[in-house]
Amino acid sequence: MPNYSWKGRTRGGKVQEGALVADSKEAAIAALRKQQIIVTAVTERGKEFALPKPGGRVSSKEIAIFTRQFSVMIDAGLPLVQCLEILGSQQENRTFQKILFQVRQDVESGATLADSLRKHPKAFDDLYCNMVAAGEAGGILDTILQRLSTYIEKIVKLRAAIRSAMVYPTAVILIAVGVVWVILWKVIPTFATLFEGLGASLPLPTRITIALSHFIGAFWWMIFGAVGLGLYLLFRYHKTYKGRRHIDGAMLRIPVLGSVLRKIAVARFCRTLGTLVSSGVPILEALEITARTSGNAIVEDAIMATRKSVEEGKTISEPLKASDVFPPMVVQMVAVGEQTGALETMLNKIADFYEDEVDEATANLLALLEPVMICFLGVVIGGIVISMYMPMFDLISKIA
Repeated sequence: MPNYSWKGRTRGGKVQEGALVADSKEAAIAALRKQQIIVTAVTERGKEFALPKPGGRVSSKEIAIFTRQFSVMIDAGLPLVQCLEILGSQQENRTFQKILFQVRQDVESGATLADSLRKHPKAFDDLYCNMVAAGEAGGILDTILQRLSTYIEKIVKLRAAIRSAMVYPTAVILIAVGVVWVILWKVIPTFATLFEGLGASLPLPTRITIALSHFIGAFWWMIFGAVGLGLYLLFRYHKTYKGRRHIDGAMLRIPVLGSVLRKIAVARFCRTLGTLVSSGVPILEALEITARTSGNAIVEDAIMATRKSVEEGKTISEPLKASDVFPPMVVQMVAVGEQTGALETMLNKIADFYEDEVDEATANLLALLEPVMICFLGVVIGGIVISMYMPMFDLISKIA
């Protein structure tokens, strides 16, 4: 079993340190907590000089783990300040550790937990802070934290689905472009020199391939510059109001991939709104937060139009139906939820359904892309090879 060195202080403020044997770091902290010791540092012996995780960014996974542990501690009856100190001391991410210690200091000074978290928007967004505020006001902070941790874990899963849908085809395309580039840049010039020395008559496909090879060899810097400039201009255009809506709308219209992205957007909308409503956040505020976290400008506009309609006294389902963004099943289930007073339950059921749909759609997308990419590589590379062999066939026939 691992041996741990620890530092901490008693409830009276006396600093202590020592060593103990435990199954894990968490078990060591739990054992010390039973001894009424507030832990400030725990290090496994033999790993004292292990490099800490670099700071600068707090990942969603770290937030989810922190929230889950925080909810368990609050549910166990530990004081809020002590929970923050324990969780901060065991963080390997120095940036997150600094944030938690600052939050602990603000709470200790008399600020609410939600107000303390709002000072760190890069780690805790509006959704997180509003739900914590609702939990503090209702005296159900532990329950809210459990819902938050579940929500964040499901959102992380959705992001993984997006990466699965985008990374594989992007990687295959980049590899294909790299292979074709190397063939045109290094291999084709050798064949061109050979054909020139033999005085062979070149057919049109061969002349096109050789011309393309010469262009890449002479103007490769221009190609890289044009691609880089194009990506930069596309990024800047996406930052504008109209550009974001044009690009996000085009993404939703892409065959197969657009359907997956739409399902992801619907699942995120239902999960976020259902979590906020069930936590006691007012519906108008919940819709605004959901719109900001939608990840797609078209979906965001539809949700904000829904918020405006609700503010005027209308139902949620009417503007959702008029937006043509959400499937009819979603609109009908939301309408049933409003009529029966179980909107949050219905939203969570829709989210569960569409998260399963996202998993299935992503698997189908990857299964479809694989043969398409293989055919693409075969046609491109096969075309280059055939264009190079065509003059050889002509020379062989003349020699014969």
